[in-house]
Amino acid sequence: MQTTAIPSPSDSVQRVIDALAGLGHAEPPVMLDAAARTAQQAADALGVALGQIAKSIVFRHIDSGRAVLVVCAGDRRVDEKAVAAQVGQLARADADFVRAATGFAIGGVSPVGHTQPPIALVDNSLWRFDRVWAAAGHPHAVFPLRPEDLPRWLGVAPSAVTRAPQ
Repeated sequence: MQTTAIPSPSDSVQRVIDALAGLGHAEPPVMLDAAARTAQQAADALGVALGQIAKSIVFRHIDSGRAVLVVCAGDRRVDEKAVAAQVGQLARADADFVRAATGFAIGGVSPVGHTQPPIALVDNSLWRFDRVWAAAGHPHAVFPLRPEDLPRWLGVAPSAVTRAPQ
């Protein structure tokens, strides 16, 4: 695994650093040598199982227009019907919506540090692991965490909103 400390973070990475500090999380983000725009790229760069990547998938809530953030294991697919059953009708989010609603570009969406609070769901698929990695506001930036921290940080209960890939 090739990582380095972040000497002068971008605004989006700094938001994540500040959010993590406010949550009492002691492990700061690190920069990967190669971009990790997908869960597989992140897993390969970190030398971990695909499921150990806590990917953040963003949808658009039809009624409110807010971002719906689903955090799940990298080896799972979001079950949009299961998500909609919990939060209401969804639409896929394009890159412009993701950036406007979260403050992050696709490939760097962190579970914390959003510019506007999303409607959040955390899938229980992450509980297979003691430690997972999440994007930290940039396609090269990631941070380690315990899966059980996510529901506390996001103020939600874990739920089942994914399925195995086909």
